[in-house]
Amino acid sequence: MSLIIGLGVVLVLAILYMIFRIGNLVGLVKKDEEDLSSGNSIHAYLFMAFSILGLSGFYWYSYVHFDKYVLPVASEHGAITDYLFWVTMVVIVVAFTIISLVMFWFTFKYRYQKGRKAEYLADNHVLEIIWTIVPAVVLALLIFTGLKAWNDITSPASKNAEIIELVGQQFYWTVRYPGERDHQLGHHNYKLIDASNEFGLDLTDKNSFDDFKAQELHLPKGKEILLKIRAKDVLHSVFLPHFRVKMDAVPGMQTTFKFIATKTTQEMRDETGNAKFNYEMACTEICGKGHFSMRFLVIVDEPDVYEKWKSAQDTWLKLNPDYLKQVPAALKEAAMINAGIENQTNAAAPAAVSVVSIAN
Repeated sequence: MSLIIGLGVVLVLAILYMIFRIGNLVGLVKKDEEDLSSGNSIHAYLFMAFSILGLSGFYWYSYVHFDKYVLPVASEHGAITDYLFWVTMVVIVVAFTIISLVMFWFTFKYRYQKGRKAEYLADNHVLEIIWTIVPAVVLALLIFTGLKAWNDITSPASKNAEIIELVGQQFYWTVRYPGERDHQLGHHNYKLIDASNEFGLDLTDKNSFDDFKAQELHLPKGKEILLKIRAKDVLHSVFLPHFRVKMDAVPGMQTTFKFIATKTTQEMRDETGNAKFNYEMACTEICGKGHFSMRFLVIVDEPDVYEKWKSAQDTWLKLNPDYLKQVPAALKEAAMINAGIENQTNAAAPAAVSVVSIAN
């Protein structure tokens, strides 16, 4: 019985609401045309005021706060993509401005007035051709220009490119560089990954003997860089905002990105006026609770400084000599030489002789 009473109350309220709505509609139909004309004029002027104030505010805010949302660019392809972005933005803003002005002007000029009737126009072939061909031509130019830039960015890297491997995992990055002897990264095998061999270095490949690990990403200015990117666990993403570089790190496959840095860290500090400025690499995939910690320091050096830094790094195999046992016997001597272990081995011999002589 309570349910029936409740449904009855709801039904009565719905009927009363419908009667109220019908009454309003009838009142609008019977309303004097003078009142309609007056209300339309008020709204027409408000539309024009909104158009003028809105566009003025848009342009004012964009001009005053321009520097706050424009990031300095420090790569060759980044300058090209930024140029294409701003060309596209100019086209969009011009079209937006014209459409807004025309739309609100038409609302104002052709508002309802007593005694005036709208002219029925079935179609206008000239107008239809204009607003079909003009956007098509503009879009075609933007698309083909962007496609050319995209093909250049994604084309194969040159043979002299500096190869660097980035590996993402929860929740940090590791970087591997090829050594000075062969300038080639050694093979890796995910089955060989352990607590120390985080790259999964395959020590049966002689190119891996002089590879080394870095705790920060060093890049040479003015030289083509090829990033080889992979992930150990979940999807990550390499993001270097100042270089306009973004590429996903995908588990089970390798992705790449090539670019040329055009400004050293010091040059960017001078440009921005910030003595503490540093380039950063971030992960732009939500890869877990520790995602926020995947920030990595990036340093751009002059070529000679970069080469000096590389030559000062110890090879991964030198820092992990226990893994020499994984090197085939035929390659062990070459591994020790390329890894820089030879000097340590030879240095141990005189010390041993001295100890024996003292003992005698």
